[in-house]
This record gives sequence, structure tokens and C-alpha cells, in this order.
Amino acid sequence: MGVVMPKMIQKDLVHLMKLCDAGKLVPVIDRRYPLSEVAEAIRYLEEGRARGKVVITVEHNNRT
Repeated sequence: MGVVMPKMIQKDLVHLMKLCDAGKLVPVIDRRYPLSEVAEAIRYLEEGRARGKVVITVEHNNRT
């Protein structure tokens, strides 16, 4: 079974865009994990304890 999404109409999307632009719609970040700890991040998600977004960070190495 796929993801079930309610049908959004254009006025809803415009309203969400205005909230984002006004800074009134802010995502909640539960935890951040470095790329090297992806397995731990997935375990945390599978436990069902996350109350916000779980972010995987990727550091850029600018060495040439």
C-alpha cells in the first residue's frame, strides 16, 4: 500500500506558502545524525519515538 495523501487544492498550497514566507510554519526537528550514523537514525525512527523530523547531516569536504 502506498502513501495516502489528501487531495490538496491550489488555495491550500497558496495558504501554506504564505505561512512559510511569514515564518509561521516551522518544521520540528527531533534529532540530527551525521551520515555515518544512518543505521542508528533508522533504528530510532523504527522505534516510533520520533516526534519531529529526523535529519541526516552530510558534511562537505572542500579539499581539492
